[in-house]
Amino acid sequence: MKVLVTGGAGFVGSHTVVELVAAGHEVQVVENFCNSERWIVERIERITGKALALDEVDIRDRAALLGSLQRFQPDAVIHFAALKSVSESAERPADYYDVNVAGTATLLDVMDQVGCHRIVFSSSATVYGQPDACPVAETAPVGPGNPYGRTKLIGEWLIRDCVAAPGAALHAAILRYFNPVGAHPSGLIGELPRGVPNNLAPYITQTAAGQRDYIRVFGNDYATPDGTGVRDYIHVVDLAKAHVAALGALGGRRERDLTLNLGTGRGYSVLELIETFATVVGKPIPYQLQGRRAGDIGECWADPSLANEVLGWRAEESLQDICTDAWRWQMNVAGQAG
Repeated sequence: MKVLVTGGAGFVGSHTVVELVAAGHEVQVVENFCNSERWIVERIERITGKALALDEVDIRDRAALLGSLQRFQPDAVIHFAALKSVSESAERPADYYDVNVAGTATLLDVMDQVGCHRIVFSSSATVYGQPDACPVAETAPVGPGNPYGRTKLIGEWLIRDCVAAPGAALHAAILRYFNPVGAHPSGLIGELPRGVPNNLAPYITQTAAGQRDYIRVFGNDYATPDGTGVRDYIHVVDLAKAHVAALGALGGRRERDLTLNLGTGRGYSVLELIETFATVVGKPIPYQLQGRRAGDIGECWADPSLANEVLGWRAEESLQDICTDAWRWQMNVAGQAG
């Protein structure tokens, strides 16, 4: 299958490109490098042993995006390109709606023009907001508490409306990620935050490497076993493999609209994650307990049973694997350009 991947040099996108190539698909990456580095493309090529086709295009640039799709003529699109910081989205909401919503609308329109009728969409568990109960199933109420989450939910609505439009041929898989972590076992690609990390795992690895003095743990009075927040951490390679499986599911099912949770089905606390990293690193990792942040939730983990059934997929990597691979990436690659 010919698969066009928007945001294919980003964290989840780069790992998915690797898995697509391994599965025998022909891949074209569309990327503007606003959240990634050009040398990641070379790293993907080193892992796969194959040259990677790349168009440096912003998904909001209709003419350039149309030209890319016309040249490649993809059978399907996997859409990762987006701004992704919860905190930044509160500071720059208009930018987030422009990229994440208007950019997705442009992509869908261009896909329709070239006759590409399959899309896998990168959504997020943030669409659930504060869940009423865990594990969280796809039928749980949605109610994102920040602009980033709202742009993802609007993206979902937009795609479903395109699927349901009279005469439409679009098939869509909407994948709601929980917490992607880890790195490729080669140590060549992984999460590469610019500036202050938005996620916990890079904070931990940077602290373990001596780049930060300590980790700030926000909240130790939640109704959880150790009082710290509980999340479902899924290895990025497991997540990438789910995207490949979703492509196959779109081609072989009567349903044209799939919405699936991608997680492990188990929650780990912040302190459990820090302690597991400390075991892998072989030394304590300093942290300080601080008050809760506004908008943070106590616990959230997935019910991935529908994805297990529909995709024939399940997360396989352990928390120890996650920490081992993330630490290898931190030590071997992070901060090195090329």
